[in-house]
Amino acid sequence: MNFSSSPAAGVSRRQFLTTSAMATAAACVGGSMFARTASAAVNKRQILSLDGQWQASKAGTGDWISATVPGCIHTDLLAAGKILDPFYRDQEKDVQWIGETDWLFRRTFQVPPELLARKTVLLRCEGLDTLATISVNGQKMAETDNMFRSWEFDVKSLLHEGENKIEILIKSAANFTKKLEEKRNENRGVTGRAWLRKQPCQFGWDWAPTLITAGIWKSISLEAMDEARIDDVLILQDHSVKNRVTLTVELSALAVAKKPLCAKIAVSHERQAIDKAKVKLIDGEARCELTVKHPNLWWPNGMGEQPLYTVAVDLLDDDGRILDSVSKRIGLRTLGILNQAAGNPLRFEVNGVEFFAKGANWIPSDAFYNRVTAESLRRYVADAAAVNMNMLRFWGGGYYEEDALFDACDEMGICVWADFKFACASYPAFDAQFVDNVRHEARDNLKRLRHHPCIAVWCGNNEISLLVKDDWSVFSMGRDGYDYLFKEVLGDEVKTCSPQTSYVSGSPDCGDVHYWEVWWGARTFEAYRELSGFMSEFGYQSYPEPRTVHSYTNASNDRASTMSEVMKWHQRCPLGNDRIKNMIGNYFRTGKDFDNTLWVSQLVQAYGIKLGAEYWRQHMPKSMGCLFWQYNDCWPVASWASVDYYGRWKALHYAARHFYAPVMISGLEDIKNKTVDIYLTSDLGAPFKGNAEWLVSNLQGVTLDSGKIGVESPARHSQVVSTLKLDSLAQQHGENNLMLWLKLTQSDQVVSQNLVTFGRPKELELVDPKLQTHVKQTATGFRVIVSAEKPALWVWLNLGDLDARYSDNFVHLNAGHSVEINVTTKRQLALAEFKQALTVRSVYNTYS
Repeated sequence: MNFSSSPAAGVSRRQFLTTSAMATAAACVGGSMFARTASAAVNKRQILSLDGQWQASKAGTGDWISATVPGCIHTDLLAAGKILDPFYRDQEKDVQWIGETDWLFRRTFQVPPELLARKTVLLRCEGLDTLATISVNGQKMAETDNMFRSWEFDVKSLLHEGENKIEILIKSAANFTKKLEEKRNENRGVTGRAWLRKQPCQFGWDWAPTLITAGIWKSISLEAMDEARIDDVLILQDHSVKNRVTLTVELSALAVAKKPLCAKIAVSHERQAIDKAKVKLIDGEARCELTVKHPNLWWPNGMGEQPLYTVAVDLLDDDGRILDSVSKRIGLRTLGILNQAAGNPLRFEVNGVEFFAKGANWIPSDAFYNRVTAESLRRYVADAAAVNMNMLRFWGGGYYEEDALFDACDEMGICVWADFKFACASYPAFDAQFVDNVRHEARDNLKRLRHHPCIAVWCGNNEISLLVKDDWSVFSMGRDGYDYLFKEVLGDEVKTCSPQTSYVSGSPDCGDVHYWEVWWGARTFEAYRELSGFMSEFGYQSYPEPRTVHSYTNASNDRASTMSEVMKWHQRCPLGNDRIKNMIGNYFRTGKDFDNTLWVSQLVQAYGIKLGAEYWRQHMPKSMGCLFWQYNDCWPVASWASVDYYGRWKALHYAARHFYAPVMISGLEDIKNKTVDIYLTSDLGAPFKGNAEWLVSNLQGVTLDSGKIGVESPARHSQVVSTLKLDSLAQQHGENNLMLWLKLTQSDQVVSQNLVTFGRPKELELVDPKLQTHVKQTATGFRVIVSAEKPALWVWLNLGDLDARYSDNFVHLNAGHSVEINVTTKRQLALAEFKQALTVRSVYNTYS
């Protein structure tokens, strides 16, 4: 690739994204086996960051405010006090003008003479949102039109020593899409936003606000060099020989001078050198093989460890001086979708082992992408691993997620189903310029992310197959266009750029199931038991906890009812609050006040998703995946999430720890015949042997029957271990007066517990459980022992306005039993303060 001094001729696209300083540091930490000398750094790339303080103005006004890069205009206006918080009440309405405005960003920067003396100086824009016009020192040099791509331009001829100025005009995405909407019929019915390569859910979704951002959303810098840089590194793995993995490393370099180049490539693990090679580059490319003997394989969460190896690449000139360095962390594994045979559902295999995928769907974790931090992403991944998840589906209506999120998934064993960013719309596959833009976008992100061991599959789109007809229309995408864009174009890019990663054209176009009849069709949760397969989308909404709701409502009017105007504003699904209310009525008793209604909605959500998840795990291998919708939120809202915007776990997330447990005991009731099949389900890689215990009580906690049997399970297997006939007890005591308590033990340790009833919770005439707590302060927080005199369902602790992490919550207690819950508070508390804030409730307390 050559660069001209002419700005017009010098426009090019960066094919592989590296950050020199970070890559060099990572290579050193990762244990490169080649010594670096002080003089070796002289010819290395020189980076001048343009991140930090900028200015922003509504285009043409000259009314400047301070802006931050990376960032977006909404958070800049918030920081400047120009707008109110759009998350509070319905203030989102008042900021719609922002997305309808063109915004100008500018800053000055100093160019030192040594940078300008380099042969090539590139402006590297890692993310511009979205319709950007770039000018340097008053001269327009380029326009961009894709939020998801990285861009590079030769700017040396436009720079001078000393102070320089850069301006980036971001045109309104809302106005762009509105103009295309006016021509929708001419454009084969394609919606306006589908023409623009920008985060789809910013235009509003059934859980998202309409906040159309603009800004320099990723880093921007100048990169100067004299000779060459590493342009691409592809690492392939060969596991065909037992106890050995062969790594094939393919390297390409971007040369700005015609000089001989070579590379040193090394693989290490935990700073221990394993193998190395030195190769010459021919026409800017090189290839070598490295061998890892007795490899430590990477496994998903719950199946083994997640060892990570480092592949370090040094690009050298003919004198051995380091010109550039790149380091990649990889995991040694085979991972992907198995070929589907007749009668077999979609399923994944890792290192030759089929496994049940347990997890949820991920959406952007903030409506404003620049608020997302590596720490918050790591917390989300840790919370997924903590409840025994092993997979997250990165949904197609957001953006290509941060490297930090993939890093955390690598380290904690969370496999990633990665959607390309297309969702729920027809896209103009007939437009050659649009398709070419998509090709570049796919390459940028595949090359950036492909080394992550967590990636299990790339998927072309979300739910667009549901819109496909033979011909294009206002309501459909033509079959020819769908196949071309999602099977040929994206399929070819994955095959070329990430050849060892599975690819499917779409979801649910690949044999998976999106089942929404319970939410949209108003069916009851028992409908989940009528189907099987890889359940990649299903779910039910709930409200977040009171503290979160209080953050966006006022006490006087908004909390009078869940049907208040502000409560409905923070509900983006048509009739969503009505649906929550109706499902509460189907299964639970109405909450006695506003806050208790919020809590009951969470119990309903947990109850329903548990019913489906347990059923599909019970019936594996007919079903081999359960990814409920959804994991997280992008703002405080009523939604399908199990973890709310502030990272607070809902009842569903606590329930997931149990219905995703490695070994699970569960029951499948037959209400008509008054029988219960007891299932033992194991995801373990070795056989399990233990004891299954059951106890039947009435609602007063009186034991009516009990039993215990020894049980065994092969590895990764589910089976019925006993069928209980409870018809005589039901006839004698009443079916709604029976509670079946299940317990699985091994070596006297409780492995799993569960509860089965014939009646729905609202039909159970529970009595006051008379809950008692005993609190003891520990080195890390507090230990709370909760006991119940009578059966207590969905017992949970809460600290009001204080944030805390609970080892468990929303648990069931039989009469005379207790549970120990460890609590870690966000801030340090004295024992007396903790006791004063602590409340303990059960479902009984929500209505009595």
